[in-house]
Amino acid sequence: MSDLDLPISVALGVGLAAATGFRIFLPMLIMSIAAYTGHLPIDARFAWLATPSALAMLAVATLAEILAYYIPAVDNLLDTLAAPASMVAGIVASAAVMTDVPPIVKWTAAVIAGGGIAGLTQGMTTIVRAKSTILTGGVGNPVISTVELGGALLVSILALAAPLAALAVVILFLWIAMRFVRQLFRRESRPDN
Repeated sequence: MSDLDLPISVALGVGLAAATGFRIFLPMLIMSIAAYTGHLPIDARFAWLATPSALAMLAVATLAEILAYYIPAVDNLLDTLAAPASMVAGIVASAAVMTDVPPIVKWTAAVIAGGGIAGLTQGMTTIVRAKSTILTGGVGNPVISTVELGGALLVSILALAAPLAALAVVILFLWIAMRFVRQLFRRESRPDN
């Protein structure tokens, strides 16, 4: 393994993990398609991701997840359930693409960076959706769902094409989301005149 392979491999894993914070199954489906078609090398222990049955199951799960996020009240329930699931998906996505990496590096990066960034991304989207529900009575939630879907798609594809650029997009998203959430909390804490 060259000195450049490790950072690229970690950036690819973290990018895919961050995408699972937006949607759990879409990044896994994109990763599965790329592995199945030979465009993405994955660790031998995750070869199941490149099988037709994994493709079929992930396609169905992706479609169900996308549609469910457009159903009022179900979207907020899914955010609650998605938090731990996105962390697990982030760990799997990270570990699967870190080939030829020493196990201690792979699993440390997968759990801390992959699971952590997936959880952070999911947490930010959960807060934004909750605030949207409060401020718009849920009317604005389909817009949030569409942005999350676009984010999952963009970051997944970008992670495969340009892992370092995907990492930059994820950092930018988290920075913008944190500023947005802080502004919302400041507005709530101001006394009404």
